[in-house]
Amino acid sequence: MRHRISCFALAICLCTSMPQAVRADGEIVSIYTTLDFDNRCVELPVEEAEAWLSCAGHGGYGILYSEGDLRQSLFFGYVGDWYASGAWESFTSFNHVNDTVEWRLRDGVPLATILRWFVDNPNPETGAPDVRHQGQVLVVSKVGQPRVGDACVVGYVDALQNADANEMARRIADTLVESFTCRTDEPQYHGDPGPFAGFPSRYFGILDNP
Repeated sequence: MRHRISCFALAICLCTSMPQAVRADGEIVSIYTTLDFDNRCVELPVEEAEAWLSCAGHGGYGILYSEGDLRQSLFFGYVGDWYASGAWESFTSFNHVNDTVEWRLRDGVPLATILRWFVDNPNPETGAPDVRHQGQVLVVSKVGQPRVGDACVVGYVDALQNADANEMARRIADTLVESFTCRTDEPQYHGDPGPFAGFPSRYFGILDNP
């Protein structure tokens, strides 16, 4: 998937969210927003994409969403102009995301997001995906900052296989995101990935095709 549009900081569209109390003492806290495709997203004209949207996030930090072949991809915050060369982070299997985004904030600044993905897996008896074989993965992403634009997936946690999956995802967000270099460092599964976790897929345009 290639996006032929200059889109630095494009994800700031429609970026209002409900006011939240955030402590200003350096402690990292969570707030939650809803990914509402019908009311809080605008469609963007991009070639070769089944859907490409700019959606509301939190406090000026938006969400870039794209979809192709029943697979979804999201980037958060002020996304750099590298995105215009083609960028995609998803799973190889059919998938879709939950509508609740957890944002991890320090002093009111979003550093990371945690989003639950549903990953389809075939039933070996029928060859078709079904709910019993559907995986759930918490995807931790780095939020792009103004004039920096570094946004990407940092890590994965199998939500079905790990009893403390939510806390694991928050630890990844709080300890690994700021030092993670997007498009260079490789995101990894943390904890125990089960049989339905799925295989991540990544593509960064000209960086993958010199």
